[in-house]
Amino acid sequence: MNWIKDKVQINIPFTMLWDTYIDRFIEKGLNPEVGLDATALIRFNRFDFSIMAERLQKRCLTITMHAPFVDLCAGSSDPDIRALTRHRFEQLLQLVPIFKPKTVVCHLGYDWKRYGFFKDEWIENSLEIWSWLGSHLQEEGSQLMLENVYEHGPDVMRVVLERHDDHNVGFCLDTGHQAAFSRTSLEAWLDSLGPFLGQLHLHDNRGRTDAHMAVGQGGIDFESFFKKLKTLRKNPPVVTLEPHKEGDLWPSFEYLQKLWPW
Repeated sequence: MNWIKDKVQINIPFTMLWDTYIDRFIEKGLNPEVGLDATALIRFNRFDFSIMAERLQKRCLTITMHAPFVDLCAGSSDPDIRALTRHRFEQLLQLVPIFKPKTVVCHLGYDWKRYGFFKDEWIENSLEIWSWLGSHLQEEGSQLMLENVYEHGPDVMRVVLERHDDHNVGFCLDTGHQAAFSRTSLEAWLDSLGPFLGQLHLHDNRGRTDAHMAVGQGGIDFESFFKKLKTLRKNPPVVTLEPHKEGDLWPSFEYLQKLWPW
């Protein structure tokens, strides 16, 4: 199983990494996708983050990061909400030279139920933030990846990605979110956004809730998914496993090892 461990990231909130899991990540050689939220950004200081980054880097682990997302909205019509969103991303940017992440994942955050009546304005507002953030991350040797959550289909994501001709913004396809929230097939998402695909978030569910089950234990057809993906990419994107329970990690490794197409 060691070879597949080396090829993927494992999601872990920074607070959980600090309080509980750092020794296990070091011992098992797990590459972390470090999740930041407001609690972590308030609780910890730059020295704390530096200590953690140094421990991971001494083990030669690949690091990716997940940006804060709760209650943030890059496309909001309220300038104060956009300002808070940008502030959290500014705090994130201060940590990028410390962790040196390969990628930084942000939720695109478009929800048709809340923003559909001013979609065009929402897109324009969000583009201002994504362009700014993507440019700064590129300067630091990282890349911004925008992740699907509640989007019914790939159309809004495609508009945003097509507006970044310098390729400093890519697409993170979350399979669990697609299965639970999208009204468009997984194949259609790949057909539309395959050229922009730079990262995968892999977890499973049965199509009703965002259950974050082990890969292969829900209803997602990962075998067909990887066959399709192999036709689109000769090399693997960044791959992150997103179990919400530790017991779902090892079955995900075993299942992914059987299907890994590269």
